Amino acid sequence: MEKNVQSDHGEAAPTHPRVPFQPGAIVIATLGNPKEKFWGMILALAPEGLSLSGIELASFEDLTVMVKDGEPFTPAVVFFPMHRIERVELDLPDGSLPSLSQRFFAKTGLQPSTSLAPGDASETGQPMRAPKFPGQGEPE
Repeated sequence: MEKNVQSDHGEAAPTHPRVPFQPGAIVIATLGNPKEKFWGMILALAPEGLSLSGIELASFEDLTVMVKDGEPFTPAVVFFPMHRIERVELDLPDGSLPSLSQRFFAKTGLQPSTSLAPGDASETGQPMRAPKFPGQGEPE
């Protein structure tokens, strides 16, 4: 619900108590060229594009079975340039239909925000570190 507050110029200015598309929000991104949908957690949203940690929506049911069976799972960390993004919507229930997050929790018993955390963060609670490649020395 929006509230109106007095601006410096005397007119009523709407305030937005919550910004919905912040890092950590679980969303469904619809992409074009090629057409695909992606379910995941926002890592960053910028004029250049959207960074997510998640999966292709077509793999959702397979993922829930894998996680329920205790198989290891590492979400993809991806960047989609803004020209590919057709729509981004919050993963919310629609009437009596549960959200994907609710379905994931019901099938696996795990919170999507924990499971979709990129890299080591979902297993250790520590921040993700850059991968090391052969021949790459330690940072100074």
